[in-house]
Amino acid sequence: MLIENRRGSIVESRHQVHVAVVDAEGRLVARAGDPDFVTFWRSAAKPFQALPLVEDGAADRFALTREELALCCASHSSEQRQVALVRDFLAKIGCGERDLLCGPHPPLSDTVAKDYQTRGVRLTAVYSNCSGKHAGMLALARHHGWPIEFYARADHPVQRRCLAEVSRWTGVPAERIGIAVDGCGVTCFALPLRSMALAYARLANAEFGMRNAELKGEVESSARAHTDIPHSAFPIPHSDDSAFRIVEAMLRHPDLIAGEGRPCTEMMRAHPGRVITKVGAEGVYSALLTHEGYGVTIKVEDGHSTAAALAIAAVLEQLGLRPQPASLVARPIRNSRGDTVGEMRVNGGLSQ
Repeated sequence: MLIENRRGSIVESRHQVHVAVVDAEGRLVARAGDPDFVTFWRSAAKPFQALPLVEDGAADRFALTREELALCCASHSSEQRQVALVRDFLAKIGCGERDLLCGPHPPLSDTVAKDYQTRGVRLTAVYSNCSGKHAGMLALARHHGWPIEFYARADHPVQRRCLAEVSRWTGVPAERIGIAVDGCGVTCFALPLRSMALAYARLANAEFGMRNAELKGEVESSARAHTDIPHSAFPIPHSDDSAFRIVEAMLRHPDLIAGEGRPCTEMMRAHPGRVITKVGAEGVYSALLTHEGYGVTIKVEDGHSTAAALAIAAVLEQLGLRPQPASLVARPIRNSRGDTVGEMRVNGGLSQ
């Protein structure tokens, strides 16, 4: 699978795409390129960084709403409502913007960014697309009585807890997961695409029948008591109410997962209840097809973000989610006068 930039009738450049599609048993259902390509999961890991909030009891203790759980999984657009919800979240857990260790940046939505620039809005940490994730990490620290200072450091219990959860769902031992610092300052994880896709596929079990969780107690008690023990040692429950709450929050609030005009929100709105899509940085997307029980992760090798959005939409379409938003089927290439002089389009597809 390639994303081609065509200028006139000539292919000017190509973006190589690697894809892994797996089921909850880890079977490779479809692929493109190298499904074992190792890269950083970046923000596509956020649902698994949010899971400890529910599993460890912090979500219940602070009465977190579905909207607040969705924001913990989000790469939001810094829309006014999203920012207000994060501020309310922080107040609920006894924290403030000064406690956030994510730095500010221009909104990911061009429309929002232009509006704020025109109005002279001063961007602070709460406007970061990761502010919901960071609020969740602060809540986890508050719940356990861990210090909230320096919660972003890799050796902080919050980050060790998130690493254990990523290990548990991906099946990759914690010591084999590559660790570095994400754009927002917390830990990010490098592992094969196939393992990332497996974690999302396992979330499908949270969509069907998990309210009768038989193993929930075992997993939650282990999570609380053994923060430093890699959770890959524990079985993945076939029915997990904790995961259900994360999945439900994301499915019910696609507007919070990204924002107006953003690919994740648009793809989820196009097929309500059928798919979760989650962008990462540098050309990464992960997805869950809830009915099929498939997990998907893609990586555009050169990190091109527009190519990645076209690629994940094409993969979902080939897996049966049709139609995809027209803006994600092809992307016009325009010159400085606004004339259309070419397009970006997918060439090739999945193999079994």
